[in-house]
Amino acid sequence: MRTVLTLAATAAIAAAIGFATTQLQLFTRADAPAFIVVIGAAWIFFALAFLALRKVPARHVTAVIIAGSLAIGGAALLGPPNTSTDSARYAWDGIVTNAGVSPYAHIPVADSIKELRPDWLFPTPAGTAVADSAAAGKNDVDHDADCPGVGNRYNDTKSSPSRELLCTAINRPHDPTIYPPMAELYFASVRWFVDPSVQYWPFQVGGLLISLGITWMLLVALRRRGMDPRWAALWAWCPLVATEAVTNSHVDVLGVALALAASLLVASGRRVWGGIALGAAIATKLIPVIVAPPLLKKRPLTLILVSVATFAALYVPYVLSSGIKVLGYLPGYLSEEGYEDGTSFALLSTILPGKSAVIVAAALIAVIAGLTWWRASPTSPWLPQLVLIGSILIIVSPRYPWYALLLIPFIVLSQHWEWFAVALALTVRLFVPTVDVMRGGLALATLIVVAAWFYRQRLARGGGGLHLPGRGQPSTRPDASGRIQEVSS
Repeated sequence: MRTVLTLAATAAIAAAIGFATTQLQLFTRADAPAFIVVIGAAWIFFALAFLALRKVPARHVTAVIIAGSLAIGGAALLGPPNTSTDSARYAWDGIVTNAGVSPYAHIPVADSIKELRPDWLFPTPAGTAVADSAAAGKNDVDHDADCPGVGNRYNDTKSSPSRELLCTAINRPHDPTIYPPMAELYFASVRWFVDPSVQYWPFQVGGLLISLGITWMLLVALRRRGMDPRWAALWAWCPLVATEAVTNSHVDVLGVALALAASLLVASGRRVWGGIALGAAIATKLIPVIVAPPLLKKRPLTLILVSVATFAALYVPYVLSSGIKVLGYLPGYLSEEGYEDGTSFALLSTILPGKSAVIVAAALIAVIAGLTWWRASPTSPWLPQLVLIGSILIIVSPRYPWYALLLIPFIVLSQHWEWFAVALALTVRLFVPTVDVMRGGLALATLIVVAAWFYRQRLARGGGGLHLPGRGQPSTRPDASGRIQEVSS
């Protein structure tokens, strides 16, 4: 009965995710209130399912976690991306790469590669258009033509240099790609197996497979370290994983998988393989570099050299073909997001004007990185990594919740669930895109994390502990009769 109740709770998560995937989309923001209700319900069912999992017999835990992951992931596959058009750019980059064209060398609206445009990424506009004057801006259009779903998934723009009217699902179509080479290899690999006319589902399936791989890595790591495998459900059933790794298929999930693999390999003493995985993770989205400082406690030179060599090796083919263009849209992105003038630092910008927020943010991150390196254990770096990742997310305050995917595996391994408050704050910001909401959410998340730290310190002084077993606590396993008994871990 306990197992059935837990599976019912995961089915409720799947139902909420499936409804959001098939019925809601955020491109006009008209569905934002419904999104808040449905995704909020999914998070509540997620908490209930994890609590119910505590009572499931140990012999059933792995099967229940995997079954729930498949149900929730399957629900996330039921519709196209509904909060982001990033995977449209992934598809385009993969299509042009497989055609022998560097994605760094041409912008999507370039006339020179128009023969590569599939109809689903560049649907034919209806109506007529009048050419703009030569002095018009690159994105200036007359709006005399009708693109399917203008303001929804598709936007109208102009080709370059012909100024022909275009409709496209690709965001920033007049800018080169921003993604590093490991991401580009992933895009090309996924699109290699399908025709250019195939739409979004290949990356969604890829996201689900990578997510399941992360679940497997966590289950194996927890069991090998004598920790309760139930904690893996915090990744396997998380609504953020379903919506952003699968439905919206953000490439961040590949970076997470590689960063987790690097951490597990380094912690087990395999620093060369760990360095290769870390270099590949950084070459996927750059952001995974923040898992590195706690891994440098022992033999740091080996890890640094191998990861840098891997990163450089992945860039070489693209540098040879595209030169300095391999930087893509990264400089423009940093400026657009407010990281150059300090406006993006939601909490710091309330008290620090302009670029002073950038300086203070850099100093805080450097101090926290140093402290987490100092406090890290070479064989168990998870908590310092969690603190560093979560602190950077609070300080930098990105607008996109999928950046918090990197946080979740280290929540699992450290068993500090309170850091989910940061992921929730970023999720709320997606649906209510105001600075005040971001500031309030991150401030509340910070208070929750600090309060949980004090609570844990009090438990430690009083000899208390958490209900779920972890490192250094009793674990459970079935005896020959199937009954649960405690064992030391």
